[in-house]
Amino acid sequence: MAIISAFRALRPDSKLASLVASLPYDVLSSAEARLLGDKNPYSFLHITKSEIDLPEGTDVHGEKVYHKAADNLFIFQDHKILVREEEPAYYIYELTMDQRKQTGLVCVSSVEDYENNIIKKHELTRPEKELDRINHIRITGAQTGNVFLAHKSNVSLSLLIKNWKASQQATYDFVAEDGIGHRVWIVKDPAKILEITLIFRDQIPFTYIADGHHRAASAAKVKNTLGDKATADAAYFLTTLFPADELRILDYNRVVKDLHGLQDNEFIEKISRDFQIEKLSEAYRPEGLHRFGMYLSGQWYRLEAKENSFPNDPIGVLDVSILQENILSSILGIHDPRTDNRVDFVGGIRGLAELERRVDQGQMKAAFSLYPVSMDQLFDIADNGEIMPPKSTWFEPKLRDGLLTHLIR
Repeated sequence: MAIISAFRALRPDSKLASLVASLPYDVLSSAEARLLGDKNPYSFLHITKSEIDLPEGTDVHGEKVYHKAADNLFIFQDHKILVREEEPAYYIYELTMDQRKQTGLVCVSSVEDYENNIIKKHELTRPEKELDRINHIRITGAQTGNVFLAHKSNVSLSLLIKNWKASQQATYDFVAEDGIGHRVWIVKDPAKILEITLIFRDQIPFTYIADGHHRAASAAKVKNTLGDKATADAAYFLTTLFPADELRILDYNRVVKDLHGLQDNEFIEKISRDFQIEKLSEAYRPEGLHRFGMYLSGQWYRLEAKENSFPNDPIGVLDVSILQENILSSILGIHDPRTDNRVDFVGGIRGLAELERRVDQGQMKAAFSLYPVSMDQLFDIADNGEIMPPKSTWFEPKLRDGLLTHLIR
């Protein structure tokens, strides 16, 4: 069963919350972060993307960057921009996007659960990305990035959270510049804290990483590296847990730089072996499984995978797998999308216009729009110990960094 705990968050005063809150470090480039940080001295990007406070061209993975993050974190605390909670608490975090709400529980989850697969994974991690987060946590002494976990819906927990939101005033309540609403309630009542803890311990056998595999892996490695020097706080890592029925996975689309020496007509002929192809007069977002949009030389196409053109197993049946095996690998020679720079990934939040833009401007030769993976598929794959292809899921809206930070020393 899942072991979670309340914790003493490092957090901003309610008057500063909207200024401190920032997008996750891994969805912004250094240049984008620098523009935002220059305008806002309170932005948590000064801690998560601290290269913005060093000369341009500084190695973003150099020791100077991590020590600057630690210095900035100290300054934020010294100036009371961030203050640590006096007693352990749980935090209820509601996000609103396009009038659609989803509510999660911010807590710390057990590193031991991560290692024992009580917290289930569906992606491989890359050593260089792990090392970046390891160094950031190790030098700052803080877990600044939230791991987004999902769990199968639980009536008792949903009712408790619903009643708390209805009866208590939110500590944070603001709409960010991108239109996403953020509300946070603090649960300090010892009886409610115990009730929530026991619901997970007794009724929720597993949680699933939706987003944040590298952050979770890094937290576990820092704890193990510290050994006997590890604090009790280091045995846990910062997480927000959402019930599956409130989550929405967006499409995660692909763009490719070239056709591997093929002309357009040759490429289309090869695709036709495994797909039905139809020309379209407008952009196409697939409306069901095994259907794909393709944008090539200013023309949209609708592709539908032919019967028996893909294996009927939990991984092979995924649309990202079908595209990878039947087009990217077999025709275009892109065998490892994690390392091949001929392919790039575009989150569905950017829309089909972004696919068109990158092709029309000559950055890419072709684009593919996909139907999103479902939560049931994610759970099925994780339960079977399988690994999804890279960049299979894109969750929106994104949790903000800076609102709730977990200190490990």
